[in-house]
Amino acid sequence: MDVDEKTQIIRSFAEEIITEEELKQVFETKTHPVTYDGFEPSGLAHLPFGVYRPLLIKDMQKTGIKFKLWLADWFSWINNKMGGDLEKIHKVGEYFIEVWKAAGVKNVDYIWASESMDKEYWKKVIMVAKNTTVQRATRCLTIMGRKENEMKEVAQYFYPMMQTTDIFQLECDITQLGLDQRRACILAREVGPKIGLWKPVVVSHHMLMSLAGAKEPEGYEANKKIDMEISSKMSKSKPATSIFVHDSSAEIKDKISRAYCPEKIIENNPIMDYAKHLIFKSFEEIKIERPKKFGGDVIFDDFGKLEKMYSEGKLHPADLKNAVALDIDKLVAPIRKHFETVQKARELYHFVKNCEVTR
Repeated sequence: MDVDEKTQIIRSFAEEIITEEELKQVFETKTHPVTYDGFEPSGLAHLPFGVYRPLLIKDMQKTGIKFKLWLADWFSWINNKMGGDLEKIHKVGEYFIEVWKAAGVKNVDYIWASESMDKEYWKKVIMVAKNTTVQRATRCLTIMGRKENEMKEVAQYFYPMMQTTDIFQLECDITQLGLDQRRACILAREVGPKIGLWKPVVVSHHMLMSLAGAKEPEGYEANKKIDMEISSKMSKSKPATSIFVHDSSAEIKDKISRAYCPEKIIENNPIMDYAKHLIFKSFEEIKIERPKKFGGDVIFDDFGKLEKMYSEGKLHPADLKNAVALDIDKLVAPIRKHFETVQKARELYHFVKNCEVTR
């Protein structure tokens, strides 16, 4: 696979690459460049975490990239997840690993933040902080999933300094996180050269939309389009508008049936979003089953064809929803089964399920 082919794979799912030319340079100079994504252990796994994230990891691995999954336990503590209980946070992290294994994630490094925070780590944190203004740090606080006016503790200001340091501590050539984390990644590009380190390439992926559809921008980003995508993301802290990897076939069908899906409209339509980013990334085609009086069954092997037919009003939202629900259930089924049949996984699931999730 040549450099252009590798770059095309990344481009196929990236919402933003800073910069594409630098990404090509990384591929030209390194056979196995390093990237990472970090997760605060908190709550049950939903589609973005348990299905979409593994799909992107597998895509990146095709290019030779080495992937590190950062279990950000101390970050979860700072962000008051799981009531700030470190023992609970660690158990949720173990549950996360079981989710990824069940989703077929292989050949990755699982790294606990708390086990990596040595003397050199904290030295880098201070170096990053000394080269970051208070105003810049305040702008970065939205990576915690909170708006600037929600911050109450000094510890929360450590968070962006630590996340920026993670990139260098893990020796990442590329950062590969959600679009909602871009501010910390861009800070790493700004600060890296100032402290004698490098400027990582930033690859930000799409945020799957909640079942409720688009929301008005809530102030996470200056760019209105990016702000809307972040504000509208599927969030496990809002279970009514999320699908979880433990949901039954009936629950998935019911949630999808009630989802926002305006007729003929593609933009900000969550069902079309799932078709594009989950179904066509996982399967070669999507089959829409319909009675003959409504046109009969139709098979799409390309999202563009589905998009065209739907926008022309030739495909009813209910028929699209039925097909998407069936395919999402196929994606969730092996993960759900793992947690039903493997004792350790089942115990971790019940532990997390019974914990009070704090935001």
